[in-house]
Amino acid sequence: MIFTLLAFAVALGLLITFHELGHYWVARWCNVKVLRFSVGFGRVLLRRTDRNGTEWALSAIPLGGYVKMQDEPESGASEQEQLQAFNRKPVGQRFAIVSAGPIANLLLAALLYAGLSWVGTEEPAPVIGAPPEQSQAAQAGFQAGDRLLEVNGATVDSWGQARWALLDVLTSGGTAEIRVQGSNGGTATRTLQVGPSNVGIDEADPLALAGLTLAVPKARVGELIEGGAAAAAGFEQGDVILAVNNQPVNDANAFVAEVQAHPGQRLPVTVLRQGAEITLSVVPQPEQGPDGQTIGRIGVMLAADFPMVTVSYGLLGSAVHGVERTFETAWYSLKMMGRMLTGEVSVKNISGPVTIADYAGQTARIGIAAYISFLALISVSIGILNLLPIPMLDGGHLMYYLLEMARGKPVPDAWLETGQRIGLGLLVALMSLAFFNDFTRLFS
Repeated sequence: MIFTLLAFAVALGLLITFHELGHYWVARWCNVKVLRFSVGFGRVLLRRTDRNGTEWALSAIPLGGYVKMQDEPESGASEQEQLQAFNRKPVGQRFAIVSAGPIANLLLAALLYAGLSWVGTEEPAPVIGAPPEQSQAAQAGFQAGDRLLEVNGATVDSWGQARWALLDVLTSGGTAEIRVQGSNGGTATRTLQVGPSNVGIDEADPLALAGLTLAVPKARVGELIEGGAAAAAGFEQGDVILAVNNQPVNDANAFVAEVQAHPGQRLPVTVLRQGAEITLSVVPQPEQGPDGQTIGRIGVMLAADFPMVTVSYGLLGSAVHGVERTFETAWYSLKMMGRMLTGEVSVKNISGPVTIADYAGQTARIGIAAYISFLALISVSIGILNLLPIPMLDGGHLMYYLLEMARGKPVPDAWLETGQRIGLGLLVALMSLAFFNDFTRLFS
């Protein structure tokens, strides 16, 4: 729990602070006086005032931060000081300052995606398991062992790339042309069609709903326990388990279950070693299981035998990929919001801080690459959410500035007051829905 909360605090603090830095940088560029930049909220723990009169503060609650600007000049301010007030700036500069926060989040996401692309990540190869009967994948002719090569003309090297390339069509409905390499080495193009009846089902993997799942890896001998039955039977590290008791096994769970079910009984086990199939004979040693029953063990640590690929780009390619991935993520987010408004996608898909904190903890436990990818995704979400034309958000202020540009004068105070009430109501309703969905997932 503490680890999850820490991962969540780091994520939220970093992303919101970067958002506020966007406002700060452009405000300083426009010669607006910034009174305070705070990392965190609440009681100030540390503070320092720079030569521009800005107080930099570290506060007690590390869940973001804020930047406070001089909105109106103080009484008796000089002409130069009056020009430093935010509300005295031309509407174009005010627009730039407010929009800089969301844009900073989008730029941060692009940098994070580019960094991951440049360093490279290890991902499973896009090899699929057997599609369930009557699934769209089965109807399209997909078979177990097919390796996805291209989706609508775009090359995919990993399962993650394939998922991303197929996500839009699988959630929106439509057709995808997928070139595959079969287990026999031949290539073919399959047409996957997904109808609207399979769109927007809550908390379900759209690829799995279409029948596309990652192939289950076979069991591979990772480490032998000295003096164990497997070592005595001649097992070697790297052996891939193909069959046990003359029955094929597809994964480690099936192999372990078969061994545990035959304590003290001789079992023939077929393994793949350096391209050749070898049959070994092993007698599982009887031991007491967790429920008191006698089970068999052979003294071997199992690993997954599955092809992995390194996904990486050059320096320039990483920069381009980072921008493209950020744009695609932002566009996909907007499309999903639009489909929620039309009822095509359930509002149960809206997540709140509890779910976000849970994902922060999960990705941090998986590894730094997964956590950075999570940060990039949330950074895009913060940027897009703040650009929505809802009063009280950055997008609401931008909407007022656009109206001011069109009218040639500021919008009336009555409009602002009405907009604030509407915006507050919308945000309260949205947060209530998000918390409701969070706790529904938590207790269901």
